[in-house]
Amino acid sequence: MKVSRALLSVSDKSGVVELARALAGAGIEILSTGGTAKLLEKEGVAVTEVSAYTGFPEMLDGRVKTLHPKIHAGLLARRDDPSHVAAMRRAGFGTIDLLVVNLYPFRATVADPDARFEDAIENIDIGGPAMLRAAAKNHAGVAVVVDPADYARVLDEIRASGGVSSELCFALAAKVFAHTAAYDGAIANYLSSLDAQRRRLEYPQVLNLQFAKLHDLRYGENPHQSAAFYRDERPAAGGIASFRQLQGKELSYNNIADADAAWECVKGFAEPACVIVKHANPCGVAVAESLAGAYDKAFETDPVSAFGGILAFNRALDTATAEALGKQFAEVVIAPRVEPEARKLLAKKANLRVLEIPLAHEAQAHDYKRVGGGLLVQTSDSRPLDKRALKVATKRQPSEAQWADLLFAWRVAKYVKSNAIVFCRGGMTLGVGAGQMSRVDSARIAAMKAEGAHLSLADSVAASDAFFPFRDGLDVLAEAGAVAVIQPGGSVRDEEVIAAANERGVAMVLTGVRHFRH
Repeated sequence: MKVSRALLSVSDKSGVVELARALAGAGIEILSTGGTAKLLEKEGVAVTEVSAYTGFPEMLDGRVKTLHPKIHAGLLARRDDPSHVAAMRRAGFGTIDLLVVNLYPFRATVADPDARFEDAIENIDIGGPAMLRAAAKNHAGVAVVVDPADYARVLDEIRASGGVSSELCFALAAKVFAHTAAYDGAIANYLSSLDAQRRRLEYPQVLNLQFAKLHDLRYGENPHQSAAFYRDERPAAGGIASFRQLQGKELSYNNIADADAAWECVKGFAEPACVIVKHANPCGVAVAESLAGAYDKAFETDPVSAFGGILAFNRALDTATAEALGKQFAEVVIAPRVEPEARKLLAKKANLRVLEIPLAHEAQAHDYKRVGGGLLVQTSDSRPLDKRALKVATKRQPSEAQWADLLFAWRVAKYVKSNAIVFCRGGMTLGVGAGQMSRVDSARIAAMKAEGAHLSLADSVAASDAFFPFRDGLDVLAEAGAVAVIQPGGSVRDEEVIAAANERGVAMVLTGVRHFRH
């Protein structure tokens, strides 16, 4: 598909001058609109204003400029249809072979919670999507570009052959329809989130989401299930979907799910930290002065469960830590960066998957869970813990060391499946009870896990992700050796549980915040 005429009209001006110069240098006529035309003229690029090309001036403050038969016929005319060719000749219209358009910044405008309704409406692009859809529909005869990242690919083909291949035209057209769908989806999300007084609500009446496929997976949770990995159209920085794989086998569905759990947990610690996850639950978490020290403590929590686990670190993985990893079989290792010497050591385990992910603490705004015929949506459980807002409900006050361990245990409990009980001491987990139908059973399992790892619970602290419905769970913790407990409170039997803590000389801290994780 040869290119002789191009129309450039962009809101995002990055790279457009360089693109236009290259097109002009290839002998391609350039049409443009408004600010894009002014920029190109200023930069010395020969350009024809769309209004001069159509013979019809812009009107309605620029709302109508490209909505003209000469533009849309030039984009929609089939070059292989004699009747189209004849109609274009009778009308005196020429074809437009390359369209470069990106749209008014609607999503950026409404991302501001204080955005005015009038500004949002004015940032709904009409002419741009109309041209994009026309060109993408007619991709057999038109190359259409919506993303500046694609400028180089198009220019390479034009320089090589004077045109754009059908394969690239098709790929660009598919990208355009995904883009305009997301753009219209953002508009629908915004408008359907407004009440009659134009006040913005948390959840729109119509919810549009878009995800781009990263790659297919070998299978899903089980070998008989197919699967693929998709990235959010606008992902939070530093999430699992931004990983870079340095070595190892292809990631599986379960690898990715567990890696996400480990990475989200380890990001929450300021000190050098290690999190070991197995089947979506932390089986060992620790902080220390060094990364290798944190790993040793995390592994000590539950060496049996750590076998085949996912390891996440919140510092650059160094040589000492890489050497320490030699003591166990792991599926995945994650860190913000892996130092060169550490990479050499890890490379000895050819199947070990090693990922680098930028360390950022931004959380997704919402969580989503599919249910039969529907979708549950909630804000992310990303509320920070403020020690000043915590309440000591017992006669006994935690010591400073116990306070540090209580806050550590609470951070870990947030990532353990409910019902969750976590024993900690000295900046490491000692026993984790997860996913049980009763809280007292989780407490018993956490104590049993510590015993199995030959870890004493004497003078430990414990965290519970939700309140104790009866005193029996607290009694199990105290009998195991816990001297301080952190929990949300809020049970009708809070007084009974607090009395039990006082009876046993256990300090109890109430957070007022629950961390159910299902």
